Amino acid sequence: MTASALSRPGERERVSTKIGQIDWRLTALLCVVSGTGALMLYSVAGGSWSPWAAKHLIRFGMCLALMLMLSMINIRYWFALAYPIYGMALFLLALVETPLGYHALGATRWLDLGFTRIQPSEIMKIGVVLALARWYHGASAKEASLHWKLIFPVGIIGLPFLLVAHQPDLGSAMLIGMTGAAMMFVAGLSWRIILPLILAAAVLVPPYVMFGMHDYQRHRVLTFLNPEADMSDKGYQIVQSKIAMGSGGPLGRGFGLGSQSQLEFLPERQTDFIFAAFAEEFGFIGTFTLLACYAAIILISLRIASLSHSHFGRLAASGVTATFALYVLINGAMVMGLAPVVGVPMPLLSYGGTVMLTVMIGFGLVMATRVHRYAELPKGHGLI
Repeated sequence: MTASALSRPGERERVSTKIGQIDWRLTALLCVVSGTGALMLYSVAGGSWSPWAAKHLIRFGMCLALMLMLSMINIRYWFALAYPIYGMALFLLALVETPLGYHALGATRWLDLGFTRIQPSEIMKIGVVLALARWYHGASAKEASLHWKLIFPVGIIGLPFLLVAHQPDLGSAMLIGMTGAAMMFVAGLSWRIILPLILAAAVLVPPYVMFGMHDYQRHRVLTFLNPEADMSDKGYQIVQSKIAMGSGGPLGRGFGLGSQSQLEFLPERQTDFIFAAFAEEFGFIGTFTLLACYAAIILISLRIASLSHSHFGRLAASGVTATFALYVLINGAMVMGLAPVVGVPMPLLSYGGTVMLTVMIGFGLVMATRVHRYAELPKGHGLI
């Protein structure tokens, strides 16, 4: 906002009021979790701020400033831009299949823009939340369950799910699908529809695992069922992660003293398995405390969602919270050997710029829902 804008009568007071509406408890918790991530990245790098910890802190500082700026944007603008953001994210996902797509780690998930690389599936997680929130805005519980009204939201979820799964990126595809399902439930989808869908999914999963997955994905699922069958190859990640978590004990080995991470037995210790490294160094007490911080973030965000006077605000904040909670749930289960390794990071703890940016933009939307919870929105979902 410019100095001339602030000089208008009452403008400074309005800005001060908006700043006062920001939930600083939530902001502080996000800082605590990200700061813990920086300390762990410092530790797993052998007591060095490079190559991960310093970048993590710089990125978080920039993303935190962005989150606070986004919280000032009236939720009416989020509402108006919901479908365009979804459309842009869908277009970027389609571009991954072109020569602009960047191939690494056996998958093509990024767009190489020359000066940087972005992962469109992360942007789509926000796009799906906004598009579904707009579609269901103003709809009653009965309307949310009408069969013909399910076609559009299923398409909103299904198109990106298929594109992301084809990359292949099973973890992000799962997050998109599960977040969409959670939002449809919050919107009022009847159990008469939910239960048959769950049963259909349960029937379709085994043949999909055997015939629809890539070989390495199938091996991950089968390894999850019996990781000790191939401890030196396909089961190596899960076995080493379980060793790290178990060796932490009640109080942990101490900061910088985790043998699994310091001696590099633990794979991807800066990204997917940083939670296991944390458990080894800080033990059960530290792990419980960190998970309590995550739980507090989720509960505060759900409280913010419940206070919104618009259905769009409630659904958007709930969708962002569901995505964040699924990140924590899937990564936590993965490193403990309770779920297959699907490449889902622990939010704000793991190293990674695109995921951090997506998470903080999401919390910018949550904050905007709180700051502008009395905003008047148009009736109905509309299609621009």
